[in-house]
Order: sequence, then structure tokens, then C-alpha cells
Amino acid sequence: MAQTTTPDSAAWSAGAPFGRMITAMITPFAADGSLDLDGARELAGYLVDAGNDALVISGTTGESPTTSDDEQAALLAAVVDQVGSRASVIAGVGTNDTAHTQKLARQAEAAGADGLLVVTPYYSRPTQEGLFRHFTAVADATALPVMLYDIPHRAAVPIEVSTLLRLAGHPRIVAVKDAKGDLTAGATVIAQTDLAYYSGDDPLTLPWLSVGGVGVVSMSGHLATPRIRAMIAAYVSGDVAEAVRLHQELLPVHAGVCSMPGVISLKAAMNMLGLPGGPVRLPLVAATSEQEAELKTFFAAGGVKI
Repeated sequence: MAQTTTPDSAAWSAGAPFGRMITAMITPFAADGSLDLDGARELAGYLVDAGNDALVISGTTGESPTTSDDEQAALLAAVVDQVGSRASVIAGVGTNDTAHTQKLARQAEAAGADGLLVVTPYYSRPTQEGLFRHFTAVADATALPVMLYDIPHRAAVPIEVSTLLRLAGHPRIVAVKDAKGDLTAGATVIAQTDLAYYSGDDPLTLPWLSVGGVGVVSMSGHLATPRIRAMIAAYVSGDVAEAVRLHQELLPVHAGVCSMPGVISLKAAMNMLGLPGGPVRLPLVAATSEQEAELKTFFAAGGVKI
């Protein structure tokens, strides 16, 4: 059985400003679609107890596009109050409006966040100079460390290597969540900067570790934190064979989570497990009974019983 112990505290934390095992938490809603703060507290506690070093609140998986600024502030305050003494809490504040992102960053700082996740501005398709100025302006808005979120299949524009090298010079830009999947580009940045690279795609966590990445911002962590943590710990400790074994064992779990937009599959799973989840908000729609049955098959193949 996978263990949640770390190989060595110094080795575990080395080069990983937010820890190594991070889950991007869903935002629980009540049956009527309103924010479920009690559920958020319960789920945050559950995830930290499972072995997460940090949680991302109000990321994509947290349905940030359909939660209001006030809801995001209340959610962050509740999670910080519940687990802030035991884990880092990273606030997703990225939007396609620089001024709005700066406002959300300041709001997160006031609510007690330990760091900021800032996604590439979407829809507007800014130039690389525009990206550089946007991320710099947001990093200048607070004293919090910043994790950039590079996800061109949602944002349309990648953060190019040359831009990442420039951004690495900012004292508060310390990490990248990579959902681009270009290990060569990432390895180039890792080799030339102190930026900490986190996999933003669960199946690629082990490959990212192999080129110098430090951990993962996970969706599958809702279901398999102890084993994902054990995989990272095995690699950090030099037991590559065990890391590969766990990586392969977890592939069906990742496939299930990604079989639909992640928050849909995760909320279906949380609801079936009796954990806080609730409905998704439009334009997302809940999993059908057939899709739920398919999820159970994926998860069972990966050792998660629902």
C-alpha cells in the first residue's frame, strides 16, 4: 500500500516553494447551486489529511469562471481558516483582464493566501510582450509568490521559453504550472532559471520529475493523493522503479478524471463517495448515469472503489 511519508524533509522541500503534492480543489456547491462553505472546509481538511502540501482554490477545477469575486473571497477565507496552519493555500486569480487580476490578487493576499496561481490571459490572444507585462503587473500587485499557469489549449497562447526566461527575473515569480506538455521547452527553462516546474497534467507528473520538475498540481489528488505523493517520494528517494510502478497503476484514474471536463468527473466522483461536491454550474452539465458508470470502471481499474 502506498505510504504518505516523505523520503526526507529537506529533500522533499528542496526547490519546491509550495511543496510537491498539490491538489486543485473543486468548489463544493449546495443542491441549489449556491456556494457550500461548510463543504469546502470539510473537503479541504480531507485533502490535507490525505497528504497534500498545498491546495489551489478557485482554479479551473474550482469553476473560477462561474464564481463571483465575493464567492472566491469567502471560499478562500474559509479554506485558509480550516487548513492554513497545515498546508499552503494558493489562490487562483488569473483572468483575461490585468486590472481585474490585480484586484483578485490583492483580495487573495488580504484573505491570507500563501501564493497566487495566474493563468495566461485567455481569449484576447496577447503577444509575448503583452504576457510579460501582464504577469509582471500582477506579480507587482502583492508581496505573494506567483505560480504562472501555462495552458495554451485553454488560453490559446503559450508562454514561450524566451518570455519565461524574462519572467524568471522577477523576485516573486517562482513557479510554473505546465499544462502545455512540452518537456523540451520546460527542461530548457528549468536548466536556465530557478523556476520550480509543476506538472499541470497528472499523467505527465513522472516525466516532468525526470527533467527537473518538482511536483504536481493535480486533479486526481481528489481520489489518489497518497499514491501520487508516494510516486513523487519514490522518485525523489531514487526508487525510480517504484515510481514507474505507481505511475502505471494510476493511469486509469487519470484517464477517468480526464474523460470529461475534469470538474464534471470529479464532482460526480465526490458525490458518489459521499464527499462535498454538489452540482456544476452552467455552461457545464452534470455527468449522466452512463458516464458515471464509465467513471466507476476507470477508477476501479486504477484501484479507486466508488
